[in-house]
Amino acid sequence: MKILKFVYVLMPISIILSFMWAPSAEILGNTSRIIYFHVPLAWGGVLAFIVSGIFSILYLSDKDKKYSMLHEKSYNSAQIGMVFTILATISGSLWSKLSWGSYWNWDPRQTSISVLLLIYVAYFSLWSALGDNSRKGRIASAYLIFAMITVPFFVFIIPRMYPSLHPDPIINTEQKLRLDFEMRITLMVAIASFTLLYFYLLNLLNRITVIDYYARDKQDEK
Repeated sequence: MKILKFVYVLMPISIILSFMWAPSAEILGNTSRIIYFHVPLAWGGVLAFIVSGIFSILYLSDKDKKYSMLHEKSYNSAQIGMVFTILATISGSLWSKLSWGSYWNWDPRQTSISVLLLIYVAYFSLWSALGDNSRKGRIASAYLIFAMITVPFFVFIIPRMYPSLHPDPIINTEQKLRLDFEMRITLMVAIASFTLLYFYLLNLLNRITVIDYYARDKQDEK
């Protein structure tokens, strides 16, 4: 898809805006620039996990076997989501160190993201353990649907049920940490660029999956 190639343009633009155009926040100073990477990465991880769950639903509901490779594409999306979430956790830890003096404080958001990561680590372990099992696709897809259902709880609901040091009000109605116009635009561009990066990577991995599928099919014919 040609539109995905815009990531080569949009990503450098978001980096330039993050460091050269957007002003620093009054409270956090230049450490606030982490937001232009932390938030888009977190969003990309959530998007990837949701897409993997949707692919899994389509795979399990496919009686005519039109989407026989969707369970592998679900795996690809979950892989990207895992990488994005790990990077979001690392960037969040750096922000935690600069803002709170410690890389890890077992803040509600840090705790919930750890549990979410463990859920998907279990998925990859399950995928590997099933090997060539004929029901691997269905079992793995069922697990991904369960994992997708937990995402909103661990990302949006549970962290808001307890007091947190996390600067969540950056983008909510209370606006305790207000974003200037330049900061808002930069954040939107960054989210768009990381969203495009996710779809670009997913498209690339899916193409590799299709090539590998047909290569295996030809080997079986021989």
